[in-house]
Amino acid sequence: MKTTPEHDQRMAKMTFAAVYPHYITKVESKGRTKEELHQVIEWLTGFDSIKLQQLIEAEVTFETFFSKAKLNPNAQLITGVICGYRIEEIENPLTRQVRYLDKLVDELAKGRKIEKIFRVS
Repeated sequence: MKTTPEHDQRMAKMTFAAVYPHYITKVESKGRTKEELHQVIEWLTGFDSIKLQQLIEAEVTFETFFSKAKLNPNAQLITGVICGYRIEEIENPLTRQVRYLDKLVDELAKGRKIEKIFRVS
């Protein structure tokens, strides 16, 4: 399924602060912790909890969020379907990065071990 320019633009302009509470709710409702969520986000982006809080308070868009991130080199190993899109087929780099994060949060909520989420053998 191919993303549209409108979809990509909507993803770019969405604020991380607007989505973050949903990530917390999703993982906590499945018995995982906010700390584990932060581990996953830090693995993908390089942002520790302090930097993450600053970005939330600044209400940065996903475009800004990922432009400041140091994406993990193993992020390209994140594959599969999320929200009806096959991640490895998403052409827009920013939309793919947002879907990487969505997929990791989903894996955490489903009980996957951290080592597996981090793509460690």
